[in-house]
This record gives sequence, structure tokens and C-alpha cells, in this order.
Amino acid sequence: EKEGRVRQVFENVAESYDVMNDMMSGGMHRLWKDYFVDLTCIGPMSRMIRQQHQREQSQTTTESAAVAPTAELRCLDVAGGTGDIAFRMIDAAQCAERSKSSGKDCISVTVCDINTEMLRVGERRARSRYGSAIIDETQALQFQQGNAQQLTPDTFPPNTFDIYTISFGLRNVTDVDKGLEQAYQVLKPGGRFLCLEFSHVPNATLQQLYDVYSFNMIPTMGQMIANDRDSYQYLVESIRKFPKQDELQARMDQVGFQSTKYTNLTGGIVAIHEGYKPL
Repeated sequence: EKEGRVRQVFENVAESYDVMNDMMSGGMHRLWKDYFVDLTCIGPMSRMIRQQHQREQSQTTTESAAVAPTAELRCLDVAGGTGDIAFRMIDAAQCAERSKSSGKDCISVTVCDINTEMLRVGERRARSRYGSAIIDETQALQFQQGNAQQLTPDTFPPNTFDIYTISFGLRNVTDVDKGLEQAYQVLKPGGRFLCLEFSHVPNATLQQLYDVYSFNMIPTMGQMIANDRDSYQYLVESIRKFPKQDELQARMDQVGFQSTKYTNLTGGIVAIHEGYKPL
């Protein structure tokens, strides 16, 4: 039932998703996402991999065929349909500049979402922003329909990705533990899991103020801006039902992630959880 409800909610808000996030966070979601992508270190890692690839290419003779890079960085952004996180990763890794050259990029970001409407919006925005070569030729950016708690092996093989990100999506997964298990499965040994999610405010006074804003203002603005009070009411309620920071970290530990931790942002309104799949 929850999965069907989530699918319907995001079909309703796909075109106004950025507006919705601005409403729910007061515009802060843009800063949270910037910080979240910085934590992935995709920028410096991409530079090192590209430099290694350039050295490998320079060692080949002019008569030799170009060699495929021995190092690559594969990222999976789950519940990322409209591309907010993926575009930041693509920019940090300079994939748009790389798409002006031929051949497959050694850096790739795959956007996975259960909702095809969200993916449609994301791909349309990507082609408008970067052009089609980054999708069709260098394949640095891909959009793939998939369920976070059931990532099919033929599409998302085990031990494939170096980085798994999920931003404001884990609370909408029907079975959070299955979602974490699937993240663990598709990561390579040594791969990193990062989750950005609305969370729980430990300060009682701030929590009361946040509750008043969330339960009164957000659904009302949803009605005024998108003519859809129910979808926004669901999104507010889904935040309150999501596990608290320590509980989510414990569930990550139970799945098998190591070196787990979380960082509260803006007083705990959101939190970033991270962990590694052991080598």
C-alpha cells in the first residue's frame, strides 16, 4: 500500500519537485545537497582517475588502439529521479566537459527511481542542461527505473558501484532494511553508502516550531501552489515516521556496513548517514 501511495505522490509532484523541496526546507535543501555531494569526494576522486587514464593513454604508441581505462568510478543515485544529486555529481566530476570527446567516460552516474515520471523529468532536464552526448555517447549519465528495495541483478549487478547515494528517498522505501540490504549488495567491497534524509530534531523547542511549520504551512502551500494538499501532507507525515538517527545507524550496522556515522544538519532537521562495505 505504501509503495503505491509513494508512486502516486511523486507522479503528482514530479514537475514541481524542486518547488516542493524549497517549500519543505525553506530553500535549505540546495545547501544540504551541495554539502552532501562534497562528502562523496567524487570531484577529487574523478580527477585522480582521469589523470591515471591520461597517463595510460600517453604510454600507448600512436599506432596502438586507445586502451580502455583500468580505473573507473561508478556511482548509483537511488530515488534521484529529477537529477538534483546526479547533476551535482556530474558537475563535480566534470563529465560535461568530458562528453565533448569521444569514447565512454570512466566516470558514470546512474540515476535510479521507481517512478518513471520522475525519471522522464530528470532525463529531459539532463539533455537540456548538458546535451545528449553525455547520455547517448559517453554514457556518464544514465537513467534507469528500479525499486530501491529490489534492485534486479541483471540491471544492478552485485559488487558494481563505488558510491551509493540516496537523498530524501529512504523514508519512502516501504522496507527500509531491505533498501539498506540492496545498497550493501550493489556496492563494491570498500564502496561507500551515503544517505541524506529529513530526520528528528533533538531540541524540544525547535521541534515544536518545526512541527507547527510542517503540519500547518507545508500542506497549505501544497494546496496553493500545486493544488495537491494530500501529497504534501503525506510527505510531512513520512518524516515523522522515519527512524531516528541512532536507530538508522544501528540498522546500517546490522546489515553489515562498517565505520557508520551520522551528521546532523540544521539542528537535526536533516541528517547524513554514511558507512562502508568492508573489503
